[in-house]
Amino acid sequence: MGKTKMPLLGLAGCATALMLLTGAVQAQKYPERPVRLVVPYPSGASSNDILARQIAPKLTERLGHNVVVDNRSGASGNIGAELVARSPADGHTLLYGTGGLFSIGPHLYKKLAYSPDRDLAPVALVAVVPYMLVINASLPVKNLAEFIAYAKSRPGKLSFASSGVGGTPHLCIEMLKMMAGIDLLHVPYKGGAPAVVDTIAGQTQAYCAGLAATMPHVNSGKLRALGVTTLKRSSGAPDMPTLDEQGLKGFDVNSWGAIFVPAKTPKHAVQKLHSTLAAVMETDDMRNTLIKQGMDPLFLGPQQLADLIRTESANWAKVIKTAGIKLE
Repeated sequence: MGKTKMPLLGLAGCATALMLLTGAVQAQKYPERPVRLVVPYPSGASSNDILARQIAPKLTERLGHNVVVDNRSGASGNIGAELVARSPADGHTLLYGTGGLFSIGPHLYKKLAYSPDRDLAPVALVAVVPYMLVINASLPVKNLAEFIAYAKSRPGKLSFASSGVGGTPHLCIEMLKMMAGIDLLHVPYKGGAPAVVDTIAGQTQAYCAGLAATMPHVNSGKLRALGVTTLKRSSGAPDMPTLDEQGLKGFDVNSWGAIFVPAKTPKHAVQKLHSTLAAVMETDDMRNTLIKQGMDPLFLGPQQLADLIRTESANWAKVIKTAGIKLE
């Protein structure tokens, strides 16, 4: 019997299939070059930048390409976020985003040059920054119930500091005012440092901020802690009760850090980033580092993070409307 010859059409089909397969394999390669991690805040100015700089080298080890932190601060983080939103959707430009950008900002600004919801896609939440409500140590109150009673007896006469209008420290106490039915005067500062200084000095009576900013002064006796503002007790202050435990049911305020990419980034790139971040954040070394810096380890995937943003956004919209806060 003679050898059967494959039709030319069959050969051409096999060649085409091979080319498509090769192209698909090449398309799945990620990353193909260095990755830029945009932090929309100044270098060294916050726990967000510190954590991003700890994550970057660990991602570099696992991805096989350099992950470089790029600080693009300004406009409460919106400059850096917009830069990422406008970047090619190929997974090589990432955003270290926060709740302030995604859950609060859209309710504060009348116009944004980008849409956090439409132009950016969640990859993973990597850490939570629990907040603590602190007061001037000379106030004659020892706990949350006494502070609320003290404030109610002096409506409008006590003040609270914040690091700026519309930030989480500001909204934290606006939520307290709303839920506890008290009247406090807001005194905004340009940053957290002067807010802490004046609360210690008694120029303002209360402040709400992350554990890294408050715990050293609580431990030294310069400030008195009334409780942490998350639903669960913080890993960094396990003996400190929550405001929820003390009667303000459902009180839950924190800041968080998460990784985002431009919308329409290929699924295989998002999946690779997610699994790599999971491996990084779940190590004992990283978990211990987070706790030492006043953060709580918590890792959430894309859908869980999207759900969290949706819930927080609705809560902050109510607080912002009630307080009448507006930014241009």
